[in-house]
Amino acid sequence: MADGYGALQIHTVEPVDARTAECVVRCVGGTARPGQRYDGGRLRLDRIDRYGRHVDLVHPPHSAKVRLSGDGVARLRLRSVVATHGPRLFGYVGPADIRRAAEDAPAGRVIRTPADFAAWAEAQAPGDLAEPFTYVVDADGLLRLAPRRSEHVACAGRAAVAGAGEVGFRRTDGGRWQAGYVSSQSTGYCPDPDSWPAVAGALDRAGLVRPGGGFTHEVVFRHCGASAELNVVREGDFVCVFCDAGLPQA
Repeated sequence: MADGYGALQIHTVEPVDARTAECVVRCVGGTARPGQRYDGGRLRLDRIDRYGRHVDLVHPPHSAKVRLSGDGVARLRLRSVVATHGPRLFGYVGPADIRRAAEDAPAGRVIRTPADFAAWAEAQAPGDLAEPFTYVVDADGLLRLAPRRSEHVACAGRAAVAGAGEVGFRRTDGGRWQAGYVSSQSTGYCPDPDSWPAVAGALDRAGLVRPGGGFTHEVVFRHCGASAELNVVREGDFVCVFCDAGLPQA
């Protein structure tokens, strides 16, 4: 079995069967080789084709057609990123003009430790702290913070993320900082609810008291294949609000 780190961004998905898909991908990290397992072992990279012939590897930033198999096939999403290890990553899926506008924008403040967060919080105006902030969790599992109206793609430095949304802070009765409001609201990255462990880990690393059961405001996104519009799924109703077509369950 091949080893080593690899990260692939998904650009097309053509199902072969329930557990196999042919995908056009771009290598965005490490080296992709047949035999590697991705997405926490849920996917196996079976084959790589470039220019109509089988190859043994692909490096960034090159693209290839690959065959992926395993339980993780049902989780594949356009522009999502799968990696051999580390958290599940989500690629940017928002409008191209917003991504272009973020090219020169500063990335969010990296919060590695409780001391980092204390210094960041001290520099914020009291009125700003009363409102939620834009956050992402980067591929290293670190929290990045930016003002509320910042685009998530700018906060992330235009990279793939393990989580994204809005977070609000307040002091506990004991004086500790608490993340009292944590959402997965990001139309740029559309993170799935299973991004919570990555978000929780980043908040823990920052020394923040956090919700124990998951997001305080959980958002489920789906793109409609018929209308090509982004939908927020409400009350488990997987129907496009623009054209009434059924939305994918996974």
